[in-house]
Amino acid sequence: MPLISEIDFGTPASRSEKMVTLTIDGNEITVPEGTSIMRASMEAGIEVPKLCATDMMDSFGSCRLCLVEIEGRAGMPASCTTPVAPGIKVSTQTERLKDVRRGVMELYISDHPLDCLTCAANGDCELQDMAGAVGLRDVRYGYDGENHVKARSNGSININWAPKDESNPYFTFDPAKCIVCSRCVRACEEVQGTFALTIEGRGFDSRVSAGMHENFLDSECVSCGACVQACPTATLTEKSVIEIGQPEHSVVTTCAYCGVGCSFKAEMRGEELVRMVPWKDGQANRGHSCVKGRFAYGYSTHKERILNPMIREKISDPWREVSWEEALAHTAAEFRRIQYQHGRDSVGGITSSRCTNEETYLVQKLVRAGFGNNNVDTCARVCHSPTGYGLGATFGTSAGTQNFDSVEQTDVVIIIGANPTDGHPVFASRLKKRLRQGAKLIIVDPRRIDMVSSPHIKASHHLPLRPGTNVAVMTSLAHVIVTEGLYDEKFIRERCDWSEFEDWAAFVAEPHHSPEEVEKLSGVPAEEIRGAARLFATGGNGSIYYGLGVTEHSQGSTTVMAIANLAMATGNIGRPGVGVNPLRGQNNVQGSCDMGSFPHELPGYRHVSDDATRDIFEKLWGVTLSNEPGLRIPNMLDAAVDGSFKGIYIQGEDILQSDPDTKHVSAGLAAMECVVVQDLFLNETANYAHVFLPGSTFLEKDGTFTNAERRINRVRKVMTPRNGYADWEVTQKLAQAMGLNWNYSHPSEIMDEIAATTPSFAMVSYDYLEKMGSVQWPCNEKAPLGSPIMHVNGFVRGKGKFIRTEYVATDEKTGPRFPLLLTTGRILSQYNVGAQTRRTDNVVWHEEDRLEIHPNDAEMRGVRDGDWVKLMSRSGDTTLRALITERVAPGVVYTTFHHPTTQANVITTDYSDWATNCPEYKVTAVQVSPSNGPSQWQVDYDEQARQSRRIAGKMEAAE
Repeated sequence: MPLISEIDFGTPASRSEKMVTLTIDGNEITVPEGTSIMRASMEAGIEVPKLCATDMMDSFGSCRLCLVEIEGRAGMPASCTTPVAPGIKVSTQTERLKDVRRGVMELYISDHPLDCLTCAANGDCELQDMAGAVGLRDVRYGYDGENHVKARSNGSININWAPKDESNPYFTFDPAKCIVCSRCVRACEEVQGTFALTIEGRGFDSRVSAGMHENFLDSECVSCGACVQACPTATLTEKSVIEIGQPEHSVVTTCAYCGVGCSFKAEMRGEELVRMVPWKDGQANRGHSCVKGRFAYGYSTHKERILNPMIREKISDPWREVSWEEALAHTAAEFRRIQYQHGRDSVGGITSSRCTNEETYLVQKLVRAGFGNNNVDTCARVCHSPTGYGLGATFGTSAGTQNFDSVEQTDVVIIIGANPTDGHPVFASRLKKRLRQGAKLIIVDPRRIDMVSSPHIKASHHLPLRPGTNVAVMTSLAHVIVTEGLYDEKFIRERCDWSEFEDWAAFVAEPHHSPEEVEKLSGVPAEEIRGAARLFATGGNGSIYYGLGVTEHSQGSTTVMAIANLAMATGNIGRPGVGVNPLRGQNNVQGSCDMGSFPHELPGYRHVSDDATRDIFEKLWGVTLSNEPGLRIPNMLDAAVDGSFKGIYIQGEDILQSDPDTKHVSAGLAAMECVVVQDLFLNETANYAHVFLPGSTFLEKDGTFTNAERRINRVRKVMTPRNGYADWEVTQKLAQAMGLNWNYSHPSEIMDEIAATTPSFAMVSYDYLEKMGSVQWPCNEKAPLGSPIMHVNGFVRGKGKFIRTEYVATDEKTGPRFPLLLTTGRILSQYNVGAQTRRTDNVVWHEEDRLEIHPNDAEMRGVRDGDWVKLMSRSGDTTLRALITERVAPGVVYTTFHHPTTQANVITTDYSDWATNCPEYKVTAVQVSPSNGPSQWQVDYDEQARQSRRIAGKMEAAE
């Protein structure tokens, strides 16, 4: 199994449909107009030497190695910056070119260390390769003159030399090896869009600088790795390569963090992972990455990972390590006992949005075929379940409408309730690139997120609404569009129900939906609402991207419907550059929903009450399925407290930390007789578990993930599971212990079963994915190549449905006791509950959750930056340190939920979305006051957690 090599064509491909024919070294070649001579040569199999050029960025023309000669033209133009022209004859190798290239290379090498044998880039150095390509045999200039190579020159300190910067936990920067090709600077600008790097100085004094001559860690660098990937020398090198050496084989797989679903090459030495390199053919990320996917994989070998099954009688007992056989037999016996004593519906399961489609499918199958009920749910309950309800009602399908490439053709973007630079950074980079090209941006968010204003981008409108007023603001945008006649009547008449539109239009046109009236509720200036509405309706291709700031409200489903209404009213559905796009938080939260993880739906979003659908599965599984919807996660916890729900199988979710009202969650778990947790670490939920089944990482399994754009991507095993089994094997062995006759030998067989039973996956197989790379469902006879864009010729439900969206204020109110509103979110370096990222060097950027508070609110309470503060709501209280910032508006505070020591969800309430029970994380009335230590609840929780993590014969397994 060799290293997967990717061809670097030197410059990006041209999108022109007009073709041009030219001759290169006697070979006639036809390429799109606008193609560079360098790329045309590479497409003809002729590699022109280069150092500053790469096809991930625009041409630059600084290295002067890629010179060519063109018949009839004077001079030697750079092939990277010279476009093809009809009929020209190009020579890439002449005596004159050879002499010039060798001379240029001599100059590079004269100011470069010659420690090739001990250099970390040995075997993977483009400078080394190009020296060989141009036939360099001697360097006439030596090191006697000025250089950047040696710390001392002629016995004196060399002011040109700079020490290696090792501040970043994942890569080093060695200025002595820099050839000032500017590839890293351009990658930071063009690919990532952060503009953290620059070239300081001029001429011989030129050098790469992070920020204002800062080290990388202290600069604005976001550690996406684009600069490291672009560097042609060892100037920027992964520390893992320095420590381990060059990889010897690679496997393409899919990142297991956010819903973007980036494709990576896992580059290996034996079974040791050397580095993760973004794969250019990955259709979601197009060769880019973020700090988590690129570098934060160390959790897979972390010392706190649990590798052996464990059981205990009571949660106050220490854990006891047992064999897999004993653990599974014990679990099966406990579930059978509970059902015998308390009834068939007394147990259930929770699927994981971090596990594969195949593993999720098996868990819901175990619950339905093994437990005999529909008590199965997933983390989408607490994030994007309103997306399923709202888009299902309006469009007829429960997923986003576009692929990520679509953003390259958008003209106006609304981002509401999402923070892409932190939550979906690779998508954010693609969006920022489009914004720098001239697209317009509207932000609807209580915070001034980075997308509002950052280098070379600025939102045309920022609507800083009060938390909880999403529906009012979205309906007010529609009010402007309708009352000013800005809607797309042709689209609506052709694609939607006109009578329903008329009813909706009359509704939104009512005076209390006007921006002036909504300003009183939302705090957003009326002119900002009017300006945003006019821009979206008249600005060209309009797209909407939203996140948990939309769904995690008591009116989450209503807001999703309001977004869909807005897209239909303006005709922004069914073509590239438009659409409604939920930014999913976890790597396979879309897939977990597709696989039937909701208690009312079988795989493919078909209701359990549908006889024909049940018949498909009953014949295949050889069981009779219940036609009654099962319990949602909140209902399971309520039933546990009431005494009727006694056992649960939780695969890869930490509901004690991630779900709202932590005290209620802990009470529900404590009331159960058998809590089974399958995970990598003893997470917070495991504090209340009776059985712990060690899980496997994405590096240790085969399968598929489905990302936020409905893209089904392969996950490929690159190393042996350290716990002994992939997660799908554990679920199968549990099913076998419960008497089910399951005999899958590979996840591909599970996917074959999914395809046979689920119409939207009908043509999906591992062989087909190998052939296609990836596909977007629906993928069936009607759409054999998949469906990058949904609702092209009509909505899935037939006619698009306009639905009234009346604003109903949340029951969670501020008042004298709790005058502030708390909203929560994520930060770039951390992921979800932090179980993975907290066990990597990413903690250097975010070692604790902080409470963002406006300077006015802080001053009123005597709080200074960095002070410990008490955060209290009607549900509970916790302490954390304050971060004084104007990113939040007066009256609003904000924190993340990545660290269990904070347990932010002890603050959140049990209010939830009216349709789906999705918790209202984003609106909690709180008070902030100075504190001198942890709350009593934190002290008690920490002691309980410490006691719970004891393992007989071992020290504590710390979470």
